Amino acid sequence: MHDFHFHAPSSLKEALDLLSEHSDDSKILAGGTSLTTLLKQSLIAPSHIISLHRIPGLNSIDLTDGHLNIGGLVTQREMELSALVQKHTPILAEAYKRVATVRVRNVATVGGGIAQADPAMDPPSSLLILNASITATSSNGSRTLPIHEVYTDYYETSLEPEEIITALHIPVQPEGTNWTYIKYLPRTEDDYATVSVAAIGKITDGKVADVRVALGAVAPTAIRANALEEALIGMQKSSLTHEKLKEISQTVTAIVDPTDDPRGSAWYKRDMSAVFTRRALEEVLK
Repeated sequence: MHDFHFHAPSSLKEALDLLSEHSDDSKILAGGTSLTTLLKQSLIAPSHIISLHRIPGLNSIDLTDGHLNIGGLVTQREMELSALVQKHTPILAEAYKRVATVRVRNVATVGGGIAQADPAMDPPSSLLILNASITATSSNGSRTLPIHEVYTDYYETSLEPEEIITALHIPVQPEGTNWTYIKYLPRTEDDYATVSVAAIGKITDGKVADVRVALGAVAPTAIRANALEEALIGMQKSSLTHEKLKEISQTVTAIVDPTDDPRGSAWYKRDMSAVFTRRALEEVLK
């Protein structure tokens, strides 16, 4: 590991000033679960590391006006265990519960995980179907971005170099909806998924009143299956047979863009995308 200057600011303003001063040659340290690996492998070599650990006010979870507001330094373990998250967005509590191991979740942060933009991580697909947004803050002020505009490519976001994710905002999960988060694990329980699917659904008066589906690990970013959702809205519950859901689920093969890796070939991931989408729909609509 190369030498670098370590900064531990005690206020958000101090951190933002440091980031503005050294933005081209600095990295933010939140949980550090990914950053330390990149440093050890010499994949990055910043001259300045700016730690957020001493900054107050970024680790709260509260409910205001039908939205959960999550501080950027809230750990993924806290998301898993929070009574507010479990009650108002249970699918997200489950998604964070499935991230790696307890040791990782104890230090990995919500903001750091979003900024990393790893398409195989568990939370992004649930964040997409919940229509989450983030607050990104720089020395020039703050802006709000819907989560679907944050992820742009493999490990890339629309964040500016001088911005820090200070908060995550999530509308409460619609009342009466069924939900599921499922993933295919090729090896161990803490491994990245070959394919993952997050879904919520609601049947009202015998018809599909709400359905949302997003997939992870099968494209440069987590992706929302908009065409599939549109095809299902308004359908009679009685018509949602196994064969019909299998047919509709095949539409996701046109939007995924997987790559070959040790967890599966591209063609296998494409096939499994349809299989796991159908299983998710059967859970939330039947």
